[in-house]
Amino acid sequence: MAFKLVKSTLKGSGPHKDMVFKMKRKKLEDGIAGEANNDGTIFVNKNIPKGSPLEAEVVAHEGDHMARMEKGELGYSDNDVTWRGKKYPRKDGKILYQGTWREEGWEQFPWEKLAYKVGTKAKKEAEKKNT
Repeated sequence: MAFKLVKSTLKGSGPHKDMVFKMKRKKLEDGIAGEANNDGTIFVNKNIPKGSPLEAEVVAHEGDHMARMEKGELGYSDNDVTWRGKKYPRKDGKILYQGTWREEGWEQFPWEKLAYKVGTKAKKEAEKKNT
């Protein structure tokens, strides 16, 4: 799945071609590159250079989360993350997964594995375009 950035609007492609998301650049906490929000927006850390491969990676990663939220596969609340119908408690920046509290964004969460894969692909494509 790919997402094209057009004037702060993300438009999906492939099976998600009808999805449109708003992107906003914003100061985020240290170590946070992007966030997908329940209101249909994606935040990208304002310190990430516009048009960079890193921006492409973050937009694709968060766009994948947005697409999965739109499809009902993924959901976020202040107290939990729901993945394919199963709720995982969320507290103080961590999520309880298989008996262990892990930092949000941990690459081994099933929803993160998929988003990291999409983000990595977008970054590689952007790097090719920049060379």
